[in-house]
Amino acid sequence: MLVVIDMQARLLPHLDGGERLSGRVATLLRAANLLGVPVVVTEQNPDGLGATADVLRDDMRSANVIAKHTFDATLEPAFVAALPPTTETLWVAGAEAHVCVLLSVLGLRRLGYRVELVADAVASRRADDRAIALERARQDGARLTTVETSIFGWLGSYRHPRFREALALIK
Repeated sequence: MLVVIDMQARLLPHLDGGERLSGRVATLLRAANLLGVPVVVTEQNPDGLGATADVLRDDMRSANVIAKHTFDATLEPAFVAALPPTTETLWVAGAEAHVCVLLSVLGLRRLGYRVELVADAVASRRADDRAIALERARQDGARLTTVETSIFGWLGSYRHPRFREALALIK
């Protein structure tokens, strides 16, 4: 399952690399749709911060969108109810790396999930905050990965019937 944390329009312009982040998350969403990877998207305080950015909306057609009011998504019963069994791996991307992403990753680890934190698909307002969040997540058992590695992992082989389509997303 792909978990996309708080990619909201009012937040993205304030992030270091927010435009690049949107592109990386869009690539993940497109690949997840193409390959049948389930997606859950959170929106932090949507009444105050608005919905997920329009640039991602078309790629969220099959996503389960969950409003949350906690920084750690695992404290929201609707989020936990949307998760697969703990034997599954979760790929996590979004914003902000040092707050909602990190706290949710730590919560997912406490629940027993294997977490792949997509390092090139997370951002914070300050680069230092992002760097420390990645290190903290790694120290607490999350594995760092990239968008490309995630997609190739979902494919499993160049023999996958959607390989060429997925490859086009990366190039």
